[in-house]
Amino acid sequence: MNQYLLVGEKNRLKINRYTDNGVYLICKDEDEVLLPNQYVTYAMKEGDEIDVFVYFDSEDRIVASTTFPKAMLDEFACFEVVDVTEFGAFLDWGLPKDLLVPKALQKFPFYSGMKVIVQVCLDDETGRIVGSQKYNDFLKKDLSSLKLKQEVKLLVREKTPLGFKVIVNNLYDGLIFHTEIFENIDVGDEKVGYIKTLRKDGKLDIILQPIGDKSDEVAVAKIVEILTLTGGSCEMNYKSTPELISDRFGLSRKAYKRALTKLIEAKKLEVNDEGMRLL
Repeated sequence: MNQYLLVGEKNRLKINRYTDNGVYLICKDEDEVLLPNQYVTYAMKEGDEIDVFVYFDSEDRIVASTTFPKAMLDEFACFEVVDVTEFGAFLDWGLPKDLLVPKALQKFPFYSGMKVIVQVCLDDETGRIVGSQKYNDFLKKDLSSLKLKQEVKLLVREKTPLGFKVIVNNLYDGLIFHTEIFENIDVGDEKVGYIKTLRKDGKLDIILQPIGDKSDEVAVAKIVEILTLTGGSCEMNYKSTPELISDRFGLSRKAYKRALTKLIEAKKLEVNDEGMRLL
């Protein structure tokens, strides 16, 4: 159970009392917040502790919700713009009240229907929850808790001439080079990746394939899975082009050829001039 109400975050609160408008939840310091009737269920009883999201509603009252947004305080996500006004844009973040991105926190003009990557934060002046595109200074530079080959969660945020910029574990700035991408990728995608380089400038070089022995296992499993889904065979072999390999299996040519060899040695695959077939 929370000691204090945490706006923009997940709270564990106790059901304190029922009213006509909903139930009031209480934290340890005895501050209360309303959970409106639309979120109240018959299973809820006084004294129960429940998880809720606390935020400001359309009338700027602090309320609770059992529905959680796409991203909470300090987190990043890809949101759709639903309305644009003179003072900012509103994004659909999964709650009745849309998320405002003030014009001062936009890097470029928004338009309805576009998808944008923003960070959920608190406005310094009003204390309200807002979205911001100007988050580069808030990404951590201290990489001491990370290690090479570590599996990480990625949010693809921007395409550049070098590759795709990604937000790593909701905390760090990373880049996947175009030359090391062997699958479809686009801004807003959520991916799993691996740390290739811990850079001195506090940024990360990321790849989408596991590094080391595990990478061979993943490549083998991917080829078997895709062949199984397509009837157990295809026209590809060792001579297939890197473009076709990337398009069909999402692998580099090197990883693809190693995986074929492992499958042949395990007597699970036959490869000849006409193609390959699972055994």
